[in-house]
Amino acid sequence: MRGELHQEQGELEIPPAWITAHVAQETPALSCSALDYVIDGDTELRHVERELAQAEAAHDGHRIGELHNRLQEIDGYAANARASTLLHGLGFADADFVRPVSDFSGGWRMRLNLAQALMCRSDLLLLDEPTNHLDLDAVVWLEKWLAAYRGTMLLISHDRDFLDACVTHVAHLDQQKLTLYTGNYDAFEDQHAAQLAQQQAMYERQQREVAHLQKYIDRFRAKATKARQAQSRIKALDRMERIAAAHVDTPFDFSFPEPDRAPDPMLTLKDVRLGYADKTVLTGVKLELRPGARLGLLGPNGAGKSTLIKLLAGDMAAQAGTALFGKGVVLGYFAQHQLEQLRPDESPLQHLVRQEPMTREQELRDYLGGFDFRGPMADAKVGPFSGGEKSRLALALLIRHKPNLLLLDEPTNHLDLEMRHALTRALSEYEGSMVLVSHDRALLRTVCDDFLLVADGVAQPFDGDIDDYLVWLDARRARESAASMDAQAADDKAARIAAREAEKADRQARLTRRRPLLKELEQLERKLGGWQGEKKLLDDRLADPALYSGGDSTLVQSLLKRQGELAASIDEGEERWLEIQTELEDIGEV
Repeated sequence: MRGELHQEQGELEIPPAWITAHVAQETPALSCSALDYVIDGDTELRHVERELAQAEAAHDGHRIGELHNRLQEIDGYAANARASTLLHGLGFADADFVRPVSDFSGGWRMRLNLAQALMCRSDLLLLDEPTNHLDLDAVVWLEKWLAAYRGTMLLISHDRDFLDACVTHVAHLDQQKLTLYTGNYDAFEDQHAAQLAQQQAMYERQQREVAHLQKYIDRFRAKATKARQAQSRIKALDRMERIAAAHVDTPFDFSFPEPDRAPDPMLTLKDVRLGYADKTVLTGVKLELRPGARLGLLGPNGAGKSTLIKLLAGDMAAQAGTALFGKGVVLGYFAQHQLEQLRPDESPLQHLVRQEPMTREQELRDYLGGFDFRGPMADAKVGPFSGGEKSRLALALLIRHKPNLLLLDEPTNHLDLEMRHALTRALSEYEGSMVLVSHDRALLRTVCDDFLLVADGVAQPFDGDIDDYLVWLDARRARESAASMDAQAADDKAARIAAREAEKADRQARLTRRRPLLKELEQLERKLGGWQGEKKLLDDRLADPALYSGGDSTLVQSLLKRQGELAASIDEGEERWLEIQTELEDIGEV
């Protein structure tokens, strides 16, 4: 669709006037601000702005007017507001807007790329796993934004709740064929299941017919009197279209081994304060985790969910308070940095052999097969693996330890729907304890019994389920929006007052400049009137022949000198009059 590959046959037709937007996979360490980077996504706006600057430099008033009209048409004057809305929705704070792009980490740069793609006023929007670097709050905001998107969208996602909220059709790619279904993902599952059931019934009926024909052929092939009938049955069998057996075939089949007995309580937090250096993230955290607990962490982006998980995993120490772990706790910690600990030059099998050198190789291969590392994949180097394959391997290594306490921070990132389904099923049957952070609502709904809300510097039990949390989230955003509008209104009022004061000061300054000019102009006009009147009399007298018949040359010279002086004074006065008029025009009406 982006023109990076070409089809081997067939035609791809996209309207030539369409604007296509996609999320860039690379973000250079730019010095421009996050806000400007996002606005760059509106390429036409940036083009109009450049042309406008050129027109203003050339003092081309007609072109300036045309470009301002175009800015109005493309909503260019609201570009900052649109970009700010996108950044807020994707979890950026106001202070982040002016930070250079180079300041942000890789995950946050991907959010900037996503915001830039959404900023583009596109006809076709291409999104490949846009939720991988987002938390639940940002995912919920994004799905609402995409549901209101007016163009055509092509979306790849493994988040079923996200798909349900965003799409109106599902294109199912299976066995090198594409089938288009109408409806969201739930509707697709219903339709596909019905097709599979029908296909299975047809297959079973066909197999009965095949068996009947084959029985006839085997029975009568050798009899001369029945040979012709047998041959016709063979031809019919050859012509018959073989319908494949319908079955849901997932390559993933694994479960968590039964953990060793766990202490009670497994861990206890008393008045814990968490943070980094001199920055406190959470205070007064109290938590007692009992065997079999299945706890989901909820909360806005940056509230401290991952920080709390790191404390439980022992990756960081508490700033204050007490964190006690029961004797016999076996941790299984999955976070994104686990992928970085994989050895790129080793295979999945080598990773597992290093972990369990005394276990039979075939047993390890069978285990890896449950995570779809079969045959050559089990012996391939990990370096070229995709993010999903690395996540699967990290999970396989983690599960093999038989942990009785799982700490999972966004374990479904990069996993496809089948692997997510397998993981959800395995976690549902897992008999140990679990603390989970995830933006996958289907996973949270299925495996968590209780939730802890991490927000506003505290962590406290949440009385409700995922749907209740979404209601809480909407109410919080409404409050923040109202507060932002109040603050904006206050800022606008202050700005209006400041503008009135500035206007008043400007008017006073212009009055101060205007008064002496008007006074000078009045005096100059009187002088010019006198000079012009006197010069006219002199002109008339010097034009009289009688003046020259008297023989008084001294008088004539005196009159000519005065005429020259008056002419010079009038020229200077008129030049100054024009200068004053120009200055008064610049000052304008007061």
